[in-house]
Amino acid sequence: MTRLTAQFWVHAYLTRLRLSDIPAFVVTHGDDTAGAVLVKLNTLDGQATAFQRSFDLMSGERQWVELAKGVEMEVDDAIARQRSFDPDLWVIEVEDAKGRHLLAEPGLSD
Repeated sequence: MTRLTAQFWVHAYLTRLRLSDIPAFVVTHGDDTAGAVLVKLNTLDGQATAFQRSFDLMSGERQWVELAKGVEMEVDDAIARQRSFDPDLWVIEVEDAKGRHLLAEPGLSD
């Protein structure tokens, strides 16, 4: 099975968000081909959640899991720690007061 490049996935994700009228932007441009993607959901009330892809060894599935959740500044600190040891990391910020990020939708959750 062919894997999508990180850049292709990011562009598709941003398009999906835009079509749902959910503002999002690239905070950090990682490696175009194989960079990992981290999504920060900013609920515009001082709170945020950072999501990262995880591989479940038991099921063999890839899924989005919470890396950090809480006060936005603390979530930003967790993201900065991730970036300090992964220079290829993409960071996408989604801004939605309703908490929508679309990561569980078909095509994005796979």
